[in-house]
Amino acid sequence: MTEQTAHAAAGERLLVPDAKAFREMPDEYQELVIHQLRAHTEGELTGADDYIQIFYPMAPTAFERKVCCERAAEEMDHYIRGKAVLDDIGIDTAYMLQQHLDQREFYRTEGVRRIENWLGRGMFSFIGEAAVLAQIHEMSKSSYKPIADMCTSVIIDEHNHVAQGYRIVWEYCQTEEGLKDAQAMLEKAWPITLDLFGSSESKRSPLYVKWGLRQYTNEEARQRFIAQITPRVEVLGLKVPAAEANRKFL
Repeated sequence: MTEQTAHAAAGERLLVPDAKAFREMPDEYQELVIHQLRAHTEGELTGADDYIQIFYPMAPTAFERKVCCERAAEEMDHYIRGKAVLDDIGIDTAYMLQQHLDQREFYRTEGVRRIENWLGRGMFSFIGEAAVLAQIHEMSKSSYKPIADMCTSVIIDEHNHVAQGYRIVWEYCQTEEGLKDAQAMLEKAWPITLDLFGSSESKRSPLYVKWGLRQYTNEEARQRFIAQITPRVEVLGLKVPAAEANRKFL
């Protein structure tokens, strides 16, 4: 038993301060950290691609195109930060830069790939990136300190991403026709967003909680998100769909 796990067994909060201490942790802990970080890092890189390949061409003004470039640069910075944490524990993710989106293992965004208009882009950032932000907030309290440290600037950026999405949706909701279109888009985006939290039956989910890498299981995190985002959706005049409707998995 390592010093870190001994403290945890005594009821203290587990804290793994650096890569050296990480290598002394049990295999289960190491595997969970690597899986979580690889998924996160790949997701950030895919986010950069999404902003440039999908959202930039459909942006209606020069200002919105500029913002898309800024968001893509932030997502790439998040990838670089995640890559650095993985490099420290001997995991190289440079290969991801050469992969086509379809080749990426952890973070496929079929829902994003199907977005066809600016309202869809706004809804994705408003609720989809808010769901990702909720998960990053959990990571900011990670027992592996390099992950927690990495998340500080990421959270600031992601709040801006969500705010931009909210602004776009708010603008649509100022007219009766736009409000109707926004409701229809919400119906499409809602189940995809809830599925971002993963399966409620995931066997890995409670292990993350056990080791302090997350604070909530998939379903607990999903329900917390629903409670947090619902008032923001409703203030726009939109109605939140049923949580079970059109879900890929529950």
